[in-house]
Amino acid sequence: MTQQNGKSTDRMWGGRFSEATDAFVERFTASIDFDKRLYRQDIQGSIAHASMLEKVGVLSLDETNQIKDGLIEIQSEIEAGTFKWSVALEDIHMNIEAALTQRIGSVGKKLHTGRSRNDQVATDIKLYVRDEIDQILQLIRKLQQALVDLAERENSTIMPGFTHLQTAQPISFGHHMMAWFEMLDRDYGRFSDCRKRMNVSPLGAAALAGTTFPIDRDYTAQLLDFDRPTNNSLDSVGDRDFAIEFSASGSLLMIHLSRFSEELVLWTSAQFDFIELPDRFCTGSSIMPQKKNPDVPELVRGKSGRVFGHLSSLLMLMKSQPLAYNKDNQEDKEPLFDIIDTLKDCLFAYGEMMPAVICKKESMVAATMKGYATATDLADYLVKKGLPFRDAHEVVGKAVGVGIQKGLDLSELTLAQLQEFSELIQEDVFSVLTLAGSLNARDHHGGTAPNQVLKAVAAAREKLSRS
Repeated sequence: MTQQNGKSTDRMWGGRFSEATDAFVERFTASIDFDKRLYRQDIQGSIAHASMLEKVGVLSLDETNQIKDGLIEIQSEIEAGTFKWSVALEDIHMNIEAALTQRIGSVGKKLHTGRSRNDQVATDIKLYVRDEIDQILQLIRKLQQALVDLAERENSTIMPGFTHLQTAQPISFGHHMMAWFEMLDRDYGRFSDCRKRMNVSPLGAAALAGTTFPIDRDYTAQLLDFDRPTNNSLDSVGDRDFAIEFSASGSLLMIHLSRFSEELVLWTSAQFDFIELPDRFCTGSSIMPQKKNPDVPELVRGKSGRVFGHLSSLLMLMKSQPLAYNKDNQEDKEPLFDIIDTLKDCLFAYGEMMPAVICKKESMVAATMKGYATATDLADYLVKKGLPFRDAHEVVGKAVGVGIQKGLDLSELTLAQLQEFSELIQEDVFSVLTLAGSLNARDHHGGTAPNQVLKAVAAAREKLSRS
């Protein structure tokens, strides 16, 4: 306790001050309302710090055990919902330290020896983000597994492939699902790389310059499963690159989920009618009884904006900060926490929803037939007969024009009609102009042929089994 204007205060930094903090400033500067979610990591870091202090002789074994037991009791109270948080104590670190001192007396005041809230919060956030990355990686893999299962099941289900949202060429629904798999796999790699880069321990950097105590930073890094301690004390407490990199990785993931969402919204519309989503992931209308709205994909598409906005906030937060720690950094937590919550919710929703998607195969085939999707196959056919590609392109364009006039697909034109455009066209052309033939013809690595989709599925399952 310190004395201010004749009143005692539980501020742990109040010795230099001659008056109490204004009530507004107390509320304005407090972070306990949102940083209390770091309690587990804060206690984990404090136990490691206390163990190190005992190892180097700053604390006795008895003192260390008192601190550890007290911290474990506090964690149990927090998880039971009986712990009393105080805005006057500002943040998670001071709330826990004050509670510890109240329990075990002056021994609790020794815990902060050789560290600062600056390296403490940097350590807490890294531990927290690392834990959350591990959960996000699992959720990505769960969604990828659902996509692989869909791809295998629908490896030969024909649908139109689009460019410019215009029918381009026939593909399989399975091939489309594996495209999403690849996008998510890059996301998995980015989060994994982010985790590797951030997995260094700031603990021991203290306020900004290190400490005069004989600390062992390698030991605390080992106890907290970091790869090593950070190399520079200034950078250790001022670094938020890892939070920004995480948020950038999250933004790319949300771009992908938003693109998935847009396609799902289109595909469930009456105009496309390609798929049906499970009822439990949709809602109805208060006025139109026939409606089945794809609210989950729409919300995921919308939530991408809040993640992009938070990334911008973090970039702006850091862009003008001098070294080392500044109070601005308190503003990193709310956007970071919201990004984490949003990513996990969106991934969970998709991981649960995608296994129950139902393909409407007849609708997809009918849509593929509408857009002259086999035109490129006819051009390729003519090239293989010896016609230069540009000439083949012109021939097929004219054939498509006639098809449009007559309301017929290329496969519905007679051989005689097709031969009006080129004498190279023979009876075997009709095997080329079928949708299945078009699909099977693209039989190479990365192609949409069903057997290539199954090969991609097998490779994906092998990758997932190693995660």
